[in-house]
Amino acid sequence: MRGLVSGISAMQARVMRGGWVYIVANRPNGVLYLGVTSDLSRRIWEHREGSIDGFTKRYALKRLTWYERHEDICDAIQREKTMKHWSRAWKVRLILDMNPDWRDLYEDLNR
Repeated sequence: MRGLVSGISAMQARVMRGGWVYIVANRPNGVLYLGVTSDLSRRIWEHREGSIDGFTKRYALKRLTWYERHEDICDAIQREKTMKHWSRAWKVRLILDMNPDWRDLYEDLNR
């Protein structure tokens, strides 16, 4: 029974862990990528370093332009899935509301 209890606690810790929805871009009003992660600093560092092949590396999407914290990773995943269906204009509006100058917000994460 003891192993079962610790296994359940570990599972609950993973499920209850928070998450982030974020948008990276290559320049102001450039190409956008919407993603979700449990570790925003690490994930943006990966984008900046180009360490993972794919869309973000091909288009040099390194500028963190918008992010949103969620207490539960499941909520973050659902929010990302919903936002994937949004128009570009809606995503740009989110960026402009938080970050009108399209600054790279990555430096703000580690303060």
